[in-house]
Amino acid sequence: MSAYLSIRNLSVALKGGGPILRRVSLDVHPGQVHGLVGESGAGKSMIGKAVLGTLPRALQVTGGEIWLDGVNLETLPPSERRRRIGATAALIPQDPLTALNPSKRIGPQITRRLVDILGWSRADAQNRALELLAEVHIPEPARVMRNYPHELSGGMRQRILIAAAFAAEPQLIIADEPTTALDVTVQKQILRLIAQMQARHGTALMFVTHDLGVVSKVCDSLSVLYAGLVVENARMRRFFTRPIHPYSAALLAATPTYTDPFGSLKPVPQNVITAVETEVSQHDRRTGA
Repeated sequence: MSAYLSIRNLSVALKGGGPILRRVSLDVHPGQVHGLVGESGAGKSMIGKAVLGTLPRALQVTGGEIWLDGVNLETLPPSERRRRIGATAALIPQDPLTALNPSKRIGPQITRRLVDILGWSRADAQNRALELLAEVHIPEPARVMRNYPHELSGGMRQRILIAAAFAAEPQLIIADEPTTALDVTVQKQILRLIAQMQARHGTALMFVTHDLGVVSKVCDSLSVLYAGLVVENARMRRFFTRPIHPYSAALLAATPTYTDPFGSLKPVPQNVITAVETEVSQHDRRTGA
């Protein structure tokens, strides 16, 4: 099966400064979930922003290719790239408290993309929004469509963001730590909902997280990052039974377990950090970063 999203040697850097992503390569296949894991600042979210063309202005793509459904996005004019991404990809952001416009009702925030980008009629977009809200288990969808974000709980707002992401049947969804701002009980519900929606719609999903426990439940494969460098790409079964890179093994060992809830946490050993930082430095010297 060919990948729907294929990233090859993607490099991103500060304008006039140092590297943020270092020759990242990974694949996301139709109907599968690919996780991006690593410490805060490893570059996980930057990969998603590079794909969607939403990098901060201080950053720029300095090399590599991003292939979406067989088309290299880096070769397209900006307007064509925006059109293609708008028609085929969507984002589930991490913070439902800020991702929705507080001055607009819920309904238009779901239907705007369908009407403005994909050319749907307002009636069809309205019906699609009602269907999706019901699918993500929002009670009384018609009433919620008239609500403002502040009138809803954090869990309901995240369900609305999921509905909005799936509204136009995108072939790729990037979920950027979508449970960060939610309590543990709601997190579990949202993760189950995303998995159900992804399986039902057959979407390729790139899931950004720092939580290996979440990865083990929702992902088919993953990439482990450190300082913008992919140190390991793996299928889930092999990764959790036989991680290849010492940093990957150290992350697994540092993950708390239910079998020993009162055991001491195991930080990543300093010798592993030193070794992977040396690997990053050697990579930069080889590539002239």
